[in-house]
Amino acid sequence: MTDSPSSPFSARGTTADVEQGLALAPKFDADGLIAAIVTDYSTGAVLMFAWMNAEALRLSLDTGTAHFWSRSRGRLWQKGEESGNTLAIREARVDCDQDAIWLRVVVGGAGVACHTGARSCFYRSIPLGGGADRLTRSDP
Repeated sequence: MTDSPSSPFSARGTTADVEQGLALAPKFDADGLIAAIVTDYSTGAVLMFAWMNAEALRLSLDTGTAHFWSRSRGRLWQKGEESGNTLAIREARVDCDQDAIWLRVVVGGAGVACHTGARSCFYRSIPLGGGADRLTRSDP
């Protein structure tokens, strides 16, 4: 998908090219998706995890507003298009093998990133050392 002539991204080269080079050559999975981790620009708190296809990544980078691919709806969506809780990208990074994206954002609207109304989608903790069938609420 990323190596097609219509792709806005660089073709993937050697491992050294991908890991050390300065060309953006994202590695999309078999479904054409790449993982996106979103954190708060000021605090570093993890806000959400979502998927991007090439179009969502391109739109996000071009507009500075986070766009994702909804697997459940089967369509592209801009975060906050209904709620107003948009994600203004302040920094975008790619990991070493370019198969994950990290967005550092400022949340607009009411300042919540989760569709449940929580600040972060990661608002529950899993206890360590037993009791893995229970969760505790722990807003980051």
